[in-house]
Amino acid sequence: MFDLIAFDADDTLWHNEALYVEAQDRLKQLLAPYAPPDAVQQALDTIEQRNLPTYGYGIKGFALSMIETAVLVSKGRVTAHEVQQIIGFAHAMLEAPVRLLEGARECIAELAPSYRLMLITKGDLLDQQRKIAGSGLEQYLTQVEIVSSKTDATYAAILARHAVAPSRFLMVGNSLKSDILPVLEIGGHAVYIPYHTTWNHEVPVESALTDAAYHQLESISALPDLVLRLAGS
Repeated sequence: MFDLIAFDADDTLWHNEALYVEAQDRLKQLLAPYAPPDAVQQALDTIEQRNLPTYGYGIKGFALSMIETAVLVSKGRVTAHEVQQIIGFAHAMLEAPVRLLEGARECIAELAPSYRLMLITKGDLLDQQRKIAGSGLEQYLTQVEIVSSKTDATYAAILARHAVAPSRFLMVGNSLKSDILPVLEIGGHAVYIPYHTTWNHEVPVESALTDAAYHQLESISALPDLVLRLAGS
């Protein structure tokens, strides 16, 4: 049934959001003398959203947004030492080892002999390449696409480039906004596997889905059985 199965990377195959949550908590502690935690979080969310068109997704843009947040909430009183600490938060994120989600490796290894597997992820090129290499999953993938954003046009271009009809494509991810809705829009199939936290910018306005090509699983471990059922239907 499927000529290509693609996976999102962050929080679908390996943990990523936890790094951002930890950095945000450290930022709130650092900026506690200047503003309460809720005010820091609100400022950071607003600044990140505003900066996305310029910086895109990834740790480096997040670091710049954290520094801008510190300047804003401190009314310019943030010290050079505190800015250096924020840069240290980003370095820790970039140097963190890749931690696969439970069942991810087994799922990929089981599907690889029968299907072309692709990774479609957005974010900073160098950081994503580092995580892919550190994941140990590269050996199972036939293609990797690192994109600046995930829209219906992005997916359509990828499928055209790899000569895959949308009806023969299955996307697996943890973001309804980025991994699921655009794929359904172009006529593909999608599997939503929620992560326990979802980045604010990834929450869609409308999340009620009844499309027959839409599926939801609690764990990536259940994916091979779903693919087998769909292939036999």
